[in-house]
Amino acid sequence: QVQLAESGGGLVQAGGSLSLSCAASGRTFNTYAMGWFRQAPGKERAFVAAINWAGTRTYYADSVKGRFTISRDNAKNTVYLQMNSLKPEDTAVYYCAADPTYNVVLGGNKIHYWGQGTQVTVSW
Repeated sequence: QVQLAESGGGLVQAGGSLSLSCAASGRTFNTYAMGWFRQAPGKERAFVAAINWAGTRTYYADSVKGRFTISRDNAKNTVYLQMNSLKPEDTAVYYCAADPTYNVVLGGNKIHYWGQGTQVTVSW
């Protein structure tokens, strides 16, 4: 069983930066692939970024590539999302996800564990 808790969301102006964290409980965190997803008002939840258990593989949605960076610290049971050059269209609730299989995180379906989400609002 893995429990996920996101933090770090908030209000920022366009062009600014935010750093999200996702703290995981459980002794097997370092065996899980992790991901970030987001859901904007009136839209379906969408993939943002993923990282494998070792932190050696990452993948990003085209919309965030070059602006967002996913990383993890297995000693702290935490995954991060550094968001730079934020745009109003990045406004959404951001969710952390965990699954034993990296490709499942990439696909976004049948992911084992989800966090409750943290709101990110980017204003002009």
